[in-house]
Amino acid sequence: MDFDLSWLLLGLPVAFVLGWLASRLDLRQLRLENRQAPKAYFRGLNFLLNEQQDQAIDAFIEAVQNDPDTQELHFALGNLFRRRGEYQRAVRVHEHLLSRGDLSRADRERAQHALAQDFLSAGLLDRAEGALQKLEGTRFENEARLALLAIYERSREWSQAELVAAKLDAAEQASYGTRRAHHLCEQAAELVARGAAQEEAMALLQQAAALAPQAPRPPMDIAALQVRGGEPAAAFDTLVRLAETAPLALPLFAAQMQQAAVAARRSGEALLLLQRRYAHAPSIDVLEAIIALGGSPTTAEAEARDASATAPAPRDGYLAHLTHQPGSLVAASRWLAGETLADDARTHPPVQRALDQAARPLLRYRCAACGFEAHQYFWHCPGCQAWDSYPPRRVEEL
Repeated sequence: MDFDLSWLLLGLPVAFVLGWLASRLDLRQLRLENRQAPKAYFRGLNFLLNEQQDQAIDAFIEAVQNDPDTQELHFALGNLFRRRGEYQRAVRVHEHLLSRGDLSRADRERAQHALAQDFLSAGLLDRAEGALQKLEGTRFENEARLALLAIYERSREWSQAELVAAKLDAAEQASYGTRRAHHLCEQAAELVARGAAQEEAMALLQQAAALAPQAPRPPMDIAALQVRGGEPAAAFDTLVRLAETAPLALPLFAAQMQQAAVAARRSGEALLLLQRRYAHAPSIDVLEAIIALGGSPTTAEAEARDASATAPAPRDGYLAHLTHQPGSLVAASRWLAGETLADDARTHPPVQRALDQAARPLLRYRCAACGFEAHQYFWHCPGCQAWDSYPPRRVEEL
């Protein structure tokens, strides 16, 4: 049977015309959709610039419905929900993105990071931890580790915090040696509180001292552990070395040094060291350690040079301190506490109470980062979570 070419010649133009008509219909539909999506998008952007977030969200939702494949609109919508505190809706948007199989690797990592931020903002730390751990090996790895470190520190999971800080330290973007030393000291403190073997806590503290040789906390904790183990002489030697490496921190451990010196029967050495340090940097804490040792702020060398002067009584050290800090209510209050006034029974108690009350706020420590004040010295500020943000001096001496 012969093939009739006339049918082929007739069918080709028909197929061409049908194809052309179909393409025109598709183009018209595409143009219509494209006109609708940018319109909603720009309307949402205008609302956003005018700080009309409710209207912006409605416009972006409309744009997403017109073009569900637009990832950028999903990210914008999720971020808007998070900023408004609608964390549940932000989580749904970002989880929807993650559930899509056609999402690129870069957008998937971005969506995972956004989801972790949603959980962090909502205070869901357990879920945030899981989301952040999935960012290991991505371009958000460093940010995720910093967030994890903050979570572990806030929840006092010190071993986990130290592991994350070690990874950050290995990345060599910043030094985390001192921070890791604090984590190890916290672990040692927990071991001591649980009554664990002293050797375990000492090993952690020695590791902390090696990580941060200039930090005062590890030697202070080592000395406390040595005193606890019946080694006051070793504790005193530890604190003497610390006074050389971190002299500005002496007010923090002056009382600890005085107690170790008394227990080790080395009060004379401690007194001379404290007097010399006090001469260079007067401090009420150092002064009180000197007075507890039965001495005065004046060194033996100064007394020998002025042999005609009578040796001052230890409590007169408070008066001597007032020459360095004329407005020191703390020194005035401490001096007055041991004095006998005329008509003492009637006048002394109310005057003493007034001075003590006025001096009490001046004995606090103040965070240099956020201004949080506390009677106790904190290595880790309860207010802003900063490390080593407290100067080692009382508010009165700042």
